[in-house]
Amino acid sequence: MGTQGLPSAVLWDMDGTLVDTEPYWMRAEHELVAEYGGVWTDEDAASLVGNALEVSAGMILQRTGLRLTVSDVVHALLARVIEQVRVTVPWRPGARELLEDLGRAGVPSVLVTMSWRSLADTVVGRLPTGSFRGMVTGDQVHRGKPDPEAYLTAARLLDVPPAACVALEDSPSGVRSATAAGVPTLAIPHVVPVPQVVGAVQIPTLAGVGPADLLTLLDGATPGRTPAR
Repeated sequence: MGTQGLPSAVLWDMDGTLVDTEPYWMRAEHELVAEYGGVWTDEDAASLVGNALEVSAGMILQRTGLRLTVSDVVHALLARVIEQVRVTVPWRPGARELLEDLGRAGVPSVLVTMSWRSLADTVVGRLPTGSFRGMVTGDQVHRGKPDPEAYLTAARLLDVPPAACVALEDSPSGVRSATAAGVPTLAIPHVVPVPQVVGAVQIPTLAGVGPADLLTLLDGATPGRTPAR
């Protein structure tokens, strides 16, 4: 671990954890499918939460029969969500405050998102310079969440062991990705429920959570890890 009582790094999911953009994605999906004469339900939209964009695009095409390519769908959805974010960045409760407190405490943060770099840049551009030490985005990895690649890549960026980090996630696929990478994980379910997973602890919100609370909340989540003092 890093400084006494603090993780060596915090690895942040973006959509649904740092920012409440899942409704933006769902709106974009509904609009796109309707534009081409298809049918898309709220249940369909919820089933895509946390997926890699190409996976979500493929599921949209499979379920609706739209005569588009995966690339067409990805770029259309991204453009619609970026447009909404440029108007309003919907920060999740406590997220921005925790990010700022981590910076003051000297704990580096890395963004680990299945959104592509164009959207991640739009969100991070609304934060103070240096809020994130690095970013791992969906267009950068070969295998998206729930594969552990994204979180393993983030830990390597900082040259720290995954077990010395803390991941913050809101979706089932994100939690599986982080825990499979060996990163102790705080799950903050939002749009969809998150099953109990070994290596993860669920909390209702990041509001009021400070850097010194992260390891305390995770005590006992990972077998063999020394509890924080």
